[in-house]
Amino acid sequence: MNSPLYSIRMHATRQGQHLSGAEHLTPAEQLDALAAKLVRRALEHPRGTPESIQLTVDLLEAEAVQRATLPALATLPVTTVAQGRQAALSALVEAGVSPAVAQAGIDLLISGAAPGGGVMRGAVLMQAVSGERLEADPARGVRVSRMDLDPSAATTLRQQLAVRGLDNAHVREALVLAGKVLLAPGMVAELCWSDDPDYSAGYVASPTFGYRRFPHLKPLGEERGGRIFFWRGVASEIAAVVAFLERTPVLFDALGELLPDLPSPQEA
Repeated sequence: MNSPLYSIRMHATRQGQHLSGAEHLTPAEQLDALAAKLVRRALEHPRGTPESIQLTVDLLEAEAVQRATLPALATLPVTTVAQGRQAALSALVEAGVSPAVAQAGIDLLISGAAPGGGVMRGAVLMQAVSGERLEADPARGVRVSRMDLDPSAATTLRQQLAVRGLDNAHVREALVLAGKVLLAPGMVAELCWSDDPDYSAGYVASPTFGYRRFPHLKPLGEERGGRIFFWRGVASEIAAVVAFLERTPVLFDALGELLPDLPSPQEA
């Protein structure tokens, strides 16, 4: 895809709170269809009907778009939320997050990372050793943006995920977002589970092992969720890392390895 691309982004809110978001990188001829798709997605969100839906479209010159490879994906087949959170804690520590900070991150998503225990629009940026929160606005957080899958890579990925019963928007979009996060300098790991009440899975991603998915990281029906980026760097580098995550367009045109399931906690 060598022609100029557009970044199209949707953000839906209700009562001033984040409800839904999604985005694509696309050529001009697909903008109208994607705009309709994103509006429909906002209207059908399981957390309720939005009061405001914003679409933002920006032209991206082809040479500004970075090409990249998605991380490897593996599932650790936990059967309970408690198992999932313990496995996520172990994965964060394996990635290089200090144990106390890893536990604090999990506790923060459980209680709600935004002020008052709400759901943030973006992500927490947390120092991986000290646990200090580094995002400028604790309600908004860091909003990773301007990333997508190349159409041919998307087709292949869907075929591969379907074999595992994982071909859904949650997995595909999270894998793309995690892929961009892991490209950021100094990134140690990402922890995420969805705020959608009908989706209980989540993941830990790291440059050391890729994207590790856990089928249960929160109870069904729970509307709290979010993501935390665990980062190791100096204060003078924060602005550049945030600018990369929020502004640099990345198109994934190659796939990482789809790994066999990891041993379950009962088997380990």
